[in-house]
Amino acid sequence: MLVLDVAGSPYNKAEHNRHLQHLIGRSRTSIEFKHQNISAVLKGFGEEWIPGYKPAFNFQKSLDDAVARWLSANPAWLQREPKLPWTSAMREPEPLWIGPAPTMSNQPPPQELEQMQHIARKFDVAGRDERNRTLGRAGEELVLAHERMTLRAAGRTDLAENVRWVSVDEGDGAGYDIASFDLSGKERLIEVKTTNGWERTPFHISRNELAVAQERRTHWRLMRLWNFSRAPKAFELAPPLEAHVTLTATAFQASFS
Repeated sequence: MLVLDVAGSPYNKAEHNRHLQHLIGRSRTSIEFKHQNISAVLKGFGEEWIPGYKPAFNFQKSLDDAVARWLSANPAWLQREPKLPWTSAMREPEPLWIGPAPTMSNQPPPQELEQMQHIARKFDVAGRDERNRTLGRAGEELVLAHERMTLRAAGRTDLAENVRWVSVDEGDGAGYDIASFDLSGKERLIEVKTTNGWERTPFHISRNELAVAQERRTHWRLMRLWNFSRAPKAFELAPPLEAHVTLTATAFQASFS
């Protein structure tokens, strides 16, 4: 059903439920709740879920392994091409919704947050998104279009024409992906991090990106895109990143002394 939903193809939830009732002998309500559990696990994986099946937490630990097996058996799902409005040459990109970053005051209940964090750690969701080049490139493309459109709308066509896609033109070593400007002409060096998941999905950031963020802190910004496949939303983080997120070392260099 989720594959059909994302593809925009019709499906019948009630008919699917009746089929499962006959197949496994469970009630309609029980099957609906299990689908809500699956939605919760998909949320932890930084993935989409079916609208109408609101994530329900306190699920069995074996369920996240079952979803992980499905994702492993269907690698094309994670590598799918986003079908989003700005990819059409027939229409202008829609403005990117940029809202507040997650904070302690708006975090979910402790049990929900713990289950989401457990899945993200166990299955390295941040690393998976980082390795997904299709997702990363599409996110950068959207931010590039957004920056140019914002400047043009403010009458700064001169600046819009000089916005650069640095990671494509010069490679990944700069410590940021997009070189843009604010309306006064001040540089905006934007590192883009993209996920199909919710706003608290963890992400990877390199030692070089952190160094550039520190060295050029008045110009550097991290643009976090989330809910990307359905309706992209974003928030910005300014250095120091430690004021917004917890930075955890995930790899170590081994050397012979």
